[in-house]
Amino acid sequence: MSRTVIEPQQDRSRATRDRLLESAVTLLSETGWNNTTVSTVAAHAGVSRGATQHHFPTRDDLFTAAIEHMTVARVDEVKAALAAHGDGPAPVREVLESIISLYTGPLFKAALQVWTAAAVDPAVRRHIIPLEQVVAREAFRLAASLLGIDRENPRLRAIVAATLDLGRGLGLANILTDDADRRTWVLDAWCTELEAIIAAESPSP
Repeated sequence: MSRTVIEPQQDRSRATRDRLLESAVTLLSETGWNNTTVSTVAAHAGVSRGATQHHFPTRDDLFTAAIEHMTVARVDEVKAALAAHGDGPAPVREVLESIISLYTGPLFKAALQVWTAAAVDPAVRRHIIPLEQVVAREAFRLAASLLGIDRENPRLRAIVAATLDLGRGLGLANILTDDADRRTWVLDAWCTELEAIIAAESPSP
């Protein structure tokens, strides 16, 4: 068989696999862990059950790959937020908005479903913890880079960590209801505090 025949087949197979993984993440976000199955993912992706099982013979196989796929997507989301601001520090309020956007979108909702499952399933927990550490490191790098802070300063490191925790908390609050008004109020208040702390910790000119 010629290479020109094999490569399109590989491309189609890869595209099918990616479509299944994207559907799995979407369904995790929209319908939850328990309601996302091989059958529902296959139907959502428009792929036959047989073709789906060719790529992912079991639900565990599908979910393991979906979690890894989601981790890559979340890291890419962080990198895109960083790239959008260009070089140099960004206004603190814009940084907070970028961070909050990471915790109010469908990828975060899907991740939340995985965290809930990991809380009661040791196998999922063992798999998800190192992947979440990757996302956490990238999110910290994003916040520290955009704020232009000295990462060796213990107080500023703690403030960045607190900012990320605040973002996750506001994201959780947004899961059940639209929390936009309260979120704006909280971010305005935290922006003032954060600007003051960064100014106090910055070396004098």
